[in-house]
Amino acid sequence: MSNKYIKNIKKTLLSDNYYILNKVTFDYLMKSGEWVNQMREVYDRGDGAGILLYNTKKKTVILTKQFRMPTFLNDNKDGFLVEVAAGMLDKDNPEACIIRETEEEVGYRLKEVKKIYEAYSSPGVMTEKMHFFVGEYTDDMKVSDGGGLDSEAEDIDVLEIPFDKAVDMLHNGKIVDTRTIVLLQYAIIHKLLE
Repeated sequence: MSNKYIKNIKKTLLSDNYYILNKVTFDYLMKSGEWVNQMREVYDRGDGAGILLYNTKKKTVILTKQFRMPTFLNDNKDGFLVEVAAGMLDKDNPEACIIRETEEEVGYRLKEVKKIYEAYSSPGVMTEKMHFFVGEYTDDMKVSDGGGLDSEAEDIDVLEIPFDKAVDMLHNGKIVDTRTIVLLQYAIIHKLLE
C-alpha cells in the first residue's frame, strides 16, 4: 500500500469501540523533492450508500429524520437531521445495501435502483466512500412503516414530502446533510420530477 509519493506507512490502533480509529504516520514526497514525515488520524467506518426515493406521479420524495449526536455537538440545536435513507454496506454490494436499508428505514421494497455517483465523504479524516442512488417508488411498494431496526436502536421518522417543499428546505438551510444535498441537486439538475 505505497506509491511513489508515500513510504514507511505505520498504523497504530487508537480505538475500535464502534468503528476503527488509527494513527497513521508516513513519509510523503513533496513537490520540492523533499521527503517529510506526516501523521494523520484516520477513521475507518466502512463504506455506505444513500438513496433519494422519488415518486413521479405524486411529485414527492421520501426523506428521514433522526437524531445525530455529532451534529448536536457541532451547533445543531436539537441534533435532528432530515436525510435520505442511507446505511453502511456491511459487506453487501452497494445496490443490495441500499435496497435493504430502504426497506428497514422507510418501509418500501424497491425492485430497482440507479447508481449515480460514488464519492469520499470527508477524505481528510475518513476512509468512507458513499455510493449515491436514486430510486422511483410507488405506493404499492410499501411493505411496512419503516423506522429502522430495534436491534440497532434506530428511531427514524419517515417523511413523504412534496419535492418542491424538499427543494425549499434545501434552499433555506433546513436540509444540511451533504448526501441529501447532493441527491436533491441531482434531482433538480436531471429534472427527475418534472
